[in-house]
Amino acid sequence: MPRLDRRSFIIGTAAVGSGLALGFGIPFSGPAVVRAADGTPEVNAWVVIRPDDTVVIRIARSEMGQGTLTGLAQLAAEELECDWNKVTTEYPTPGQSAARKRPWGSFNTGGSIGIRASQQYVRRGGAAARVMLIQAAANEWKVPVAECTAANSVITHTPTGRTATYGKVVEAAAKLEPPTDVKLKDPKDWKIVGKSMKRLDTADKTTGKMIYGIDIKLADMLSATIKACPVFGGKLKSFDEAKIAGMKGVKKVVRVGDNAVAVIADTWWHAKTALDALPIVWDEGDNAKVSSASIAKWLEEGLDPAQPAFVGNTNGDAKAAIAGAARKIEAVYDYPYQNHAALEPLNATALYTPDKCEVWTGTQDGELAFTAVVQASGLPPDKCDVHKVMLGGGFGRRTAPDYVRQAVLVAKQMPGTPVKLLWSREEDMTHGRYHPVTQCKLTGAFDADNNLTGLHMRISGQSVFASITPQVLKDGMDPFTFQGVAPSGEAFANIGPARLGYTIPHLLIDHSMRNPHVPPGVWRGVNGNQNAIYLECFMDELAHSVGQDPLEFRRKLMADHPKHLAVLNAVTERVGWNKPAAKGVFRGIAQQMGLGSYVAAAAEISVTDSNKIKVHRIVAATDPGTAVNPAQIERQIAGSFVFGLTGLFYGGCTVKAGRIEQTNFDTYNSMRIREMPKVEAIVMPSGGFWGGVGEPTIAVAAPAVLNAYFAATGKRIRSVPLSNLDIVFA
Repeated sequence: MPRLDRRSFIIGTAAVGSGLALGFGIPFSGPAVVRAADGTPEVNAWVVIRPDDTVVIRIARSEMGQGTLTGLAQLAAEELECDWNKVTTEYPTPGQSAARKRPWGSFNTGGSIGIRASQQYVRRGGAAARVMLIQAAANEWKVPVAECTAANSVITHTPTGRTATYGKVVEAAAKLEPPTDVKLKDPKDWKIVGKSMKRLDTADKTTGKMIYGIDIKLADMLSATIKACPVFGGKLKSFDEAKIAGMKGVKKVVRVGDNAVAVIADTWWHAKTALDALPIVWDEGDNAKVSSASIAKWLEEGLDPAQPAFVGNTNGDAKAAIAGAARKIEAVYDYPYQNHAALEPLNATALYTPDKCEVWTGTQDGELAFTAVVQASGLPPDKCDVHKVMLGGGFGRRTAPDYVRQAVLVAKQMPGTPVKLLWSREEDMTHGRYHPVTQCKLTGAFDADNNLTGLHMRISGQSVFASITPQVLKDGMDPFTFQGVAPSGEAFANIGPARLGYTIPHLLIDHSMRNPHVPPGVWRGVNGNQNAIYLECFMDELAHSVGQDPLEFRRKLMADHPKHLAVLNAVTERVGWNKPAAKGVFRGIAQQMGLGSYVAAAAEISVTDSNKIKVHRIVAATDPGTAVNPAQIERQIAGSFVFGLTGLFYGGCTVKAGRIEQTNFDTYNSMRIREMPKVEAIVMPSGGFWGGVGEPTIAVAAPAVLNAYFAATGKRIRSVPLSNLDIVFA
C-alpha cells in the first residue's frame, strides 16, 4: 500500500502505461489539462483507458458486498461501448474530489443509493468518453464522425471497415474538448445493463487478494486499540499509565478526546493486553442510571394520544372515526436496539505530520471521513486525504466517522509514524450507532359492514436524523421516521421514497419523539424494518378480526397503489396462496415500499412445540424500476433475509447501568446456514424509475414470518427478538 500524494494520484493513475483518463465534472466541465512527467494528459475523473485497452472505471461509492462497484461499472461500460472483459475499477479519494470541486459527486453509500443516485452521471461519463474516442479516430482518418461507430472497445469506419482500438486513440482523444451534452442509450438497446454479469470483486475476495482496512500495512507502522467510557455521554476521568509502563511492546498511552484512552504498541495484541490491564476511572454521569426498563417506560408514555407528536401522514379524521366505530381493534408492538455487528471491527490507519494527514480505511462515506480527518488533524483540506479500501461489512455503521476521528487523534500523538487503530470486538459491539428503539400503538376502526374506516398509528421512540443530521429535520420532525408509511413518494435526505401502500378513509400516523442516550444510526433498512412489522402484522390482525382473508383484505385497500399490489400479487401467486399448503405448513405475507422500491414477501413455516419455527421458504418480489444486474439483485434479496431473520430471532441490544450489555457474538447471535430458508426471488422492474436493492426487502421478512406464525398457532407476537420469548429456529 504505497503512500501517494494527491498529484501522484491525479496524474499517476491516469498515466499508467501512458493511458488516458476521460470523464467530466458535474455538469460537464473539467480542469485545465494536467500532464504527467511522461506528457500523458489527464482530462478528468471517470474513465481511464490504457494502451492495452484496459478500462479502469473510477467509482466514488463504496463496496461492502452489495455489488455497487460492478453495477456502476456496467452502467459506464454500457455507454462507453467497451470490452467488459477488460473492465476494472478503482476508488478516487475524497481529498482530490474536494480539490477538483467534487467531480465525483457524493461518496455516500447508504440508503441503497449507490447506483440509483449516481447512475445518470456515471452513464454520461461513459457516453462522453465514447464520443471523444470516436471523434479522435475520425479526425485521424479524416472522415466524418457520423461514419464511425464503436463496439467492444473498437472504433470502426463503416464505409471502409477500417478499425482502431480505444487504446490506440486515447492520446488524441485527450486533446479534445469534452462534449457539453451527450445522448444516453434507450434502455431497450442495453447490452450490458440489465444482464446478470459476474461481479468484478469476487475473484480477489475468493483468493484473499482483496485488501480491507484491517489488512493495511505501512512501513514502521504501530498498532493501537482504544476504550471509551462504557456509558454513552460519560467521560474519561483518569488512568494510571505507570501500571503498564513496562509491558511488552507498549510505546505510549494517550487520552483520546474527553471520553477515551488508547494504547499504542508494536502489535495490536500487545496494545490490547496492556489496555486491558490499564486502571481506568470513568465519570459515567447520570446516564448510568438508565436501563432497558426505564427506556421502555418512557416510550410507553409516548403512546398516549394525549402526548404531543409530529404528524407524518394524515387524511380525514381518524380520531372521530375511531370514536364512532362499530368495532375497534388495538395492539401495541415494540422493536429493540439492533447492532450492525459487521465482521470486520472498526479500524483506520492514520499518518500525521504537521504538514499532512492521510488515512486508510473502509468507510461508507469518504467525504464524511475526510471531514473528520480535517477537523481532527487541524490541517487545511488540501493537506489531508482518505484512501478508501474495501469494507468488511458496513450495514450503515461505517457511515459514522467516529473511528476515523479517533485514529487521527491517536496518530497526532505519534507524529511521523503511521498508526493503525483497531477496535476490539467488545468496543465495536458496545459503542455502535444502533437501530433506533421504538414502540407503536395501532388502533383500527370498522363500520357495521366490516370495512376499515380509520387507522391511528402512534410511533414512540428515537429519531435517527435528530441524532446524526439534525439540520435536515423539518420544524423538528424527522420525516424518515415514517419510512414505509409516508404520504407521498418524495425522497427525504436523498434516502428515497417510501410511501404507504394502502388507502384508508381516515388516517393518522404520528411520532412522539423520545431520544434516549444510546445513539441511533442507519441500521440496514432503517425505519422500514419496524414500520413493516407494525403495519403488516396489524393488517393481519385487522383482517382476522373481521374474518377476512389477509390477502383479500389488503387488496381492497390497495386499488390506488398498483405497484405495491403488483409485488404482493406476484409473491402470493408464486407461493400458491389460494391453494392448500403442505400438511403442517402455514403462510404469511407482507409488503412495503422502501428506499424507492416496491417489495413483498410470502413465507412458509412450520411450528413444533409452539416455540420451534422452521422457515421452509420465502418468496420475495422486488420492483426497483430498473434492474442493472438481476443476479445481483437476487443475491441481495437472499442476503437481506439473513439480516431480517437474524434481527427477528436473535437481534436486540439491552441496556443496563447505561451501557449496552451484548459485548460479542456469544450474546448477539446470527442465524446459521442450516437455519436459512429457501429464497425464491422475483425481480420485476417496471421501468421509469431507479429504486434501491440492498435494503428494502429486509423489512418484509419478519412480518411475513410473524403472520405465518399466527396462522400456525393462533398466537400474535408483537415483540422482537423471538429469543426473548424462548422461540427458536427448529
